[in-house]
Amino acid sequence: MLPYPVLTLLLILMWLLLNGFTAGHLLLGTLVAVFASWAMAALRPRKPKLRKWYLFPKLLLLLFADILVSNLQVARRILTKPRERFNSQFVTIPLELTDRTALSILAIIVTSTPGSAWLEYNSNEKTVLVHVLDLEDPGAFSENLKRRYETLLMEIFE
Repeated sequence: MLPYPVLTLLLILMWLLLNGFTAGHLLLGTLVAVFASWAMAALRPRKPKLRKWYLFPKLLLLLFADILVSNLQVARRILTKPRERFNSQFVTIPLELTDRTALSILAIIVTSTPGSAWLEYNSNEKTVLVHVLDLEDPGAFSENLKRRYETLLMEIFE
């Protein structure tokens, strides 16, 4: 009946603290808390299954190295050519990755790397829209992302 009893109790207490204690507020706060608890249970994601967990440190080392290199490239570009315009582009990348946790990690990777941002995932077409700050070859960027991260995430999660 109550998937998160502590959450339900805390929501009722918060409701009463904000609105004052009356029988009506106790009843209304209880109803809101119960429905909020059910909604929270519906949002609970599945537990991820790591097929090859020992590859995760490799992914982290690769990510940290790429973040360092990307930071240096963006800083160099800004400091050496401040008046030149960036060649920023939107790139649509087809993905083979289907695991939700792996897609979330890929979104974090793309967004945490300076100079790129994950904008939209199209689940029907299995594509992701990425904005890149300074890009010369969209095909090379797409292939690099797929080769370095997507294949490794597929090995870990699928």
